[in-house]
Amino acid sequence: MNVGIVDYDGGNLTSVAKAVEHLGFRPLVTDRPEDLLDCDRVIFPGVGAAGATMEALRQAKLIDVLKFGLEKCGIPCLGICIGIQVLFDHSEENDVDTLGIFAGRVKHFPIAANIKVPHIGWNQVEFTNLDHPLMQGMKNNDYFYFVNSYYVIPKDERIIMGETIYGNLRFTSMVRGRNWTACQFHLEKSGRSGLKLLKNFLDSPCL
Repeated sequence: MNVGIVDYDGGNLTSVAKAVEHLGFRPLVTDRPEDLLDCDRVIFPGVGAAGATMEALRQAKLIDVLKFGLEKCGIPCLGICIGIQVLFDHSEENDVDTLGIFAGRVKHFPIAANIKVPHIGWNQVEFTNLDHPLMQGMKNNDYFYFVNSYYVIPKDERIIMGETIYGNLRFTSMVRGRNWTACQFHLEKSGRSGLKLLKNFLDSPCL
């Protein structure tokens, strides 16, 4: 199986590629739309700002393939960290319109005494549908590794697959809809639980 990893000069691409390889799959880090359309799975990972990410995607001519081409070809896709945030309509970070694959917005964590921003470290994820094939072997309230100052607010709550509590805020940390699964936490940095969920995405025939 060929696993395409979207190369838009974002951070963390190498660690995702190594995780994919560790699980026994062939990673292909590429910025070529035709390469991505020839893959069995596509991962859009990264660490970065929304504005810079969108500009890099425009420069690489990757926006159309992410919004339309991959779904048309029936290719399951996974977004990680900034890769969940740019799937929505608009981000407060840089006040930028994003891909609009999902209806909703991206908001900065509220300034509060019990919340440190950015949110960095291990936190629990409460999954909403453990019966889904993607969630095979996963446990509710498993710990995953986060690095984020912004969080997504989906307009359609039916796409929510996981939520996380930070301070007094419950925020969406995983979504699934159309051909996309996406998580705010870093699967490649989340130990056994992260690798298990990543393997489920790469293995499952029911996405």
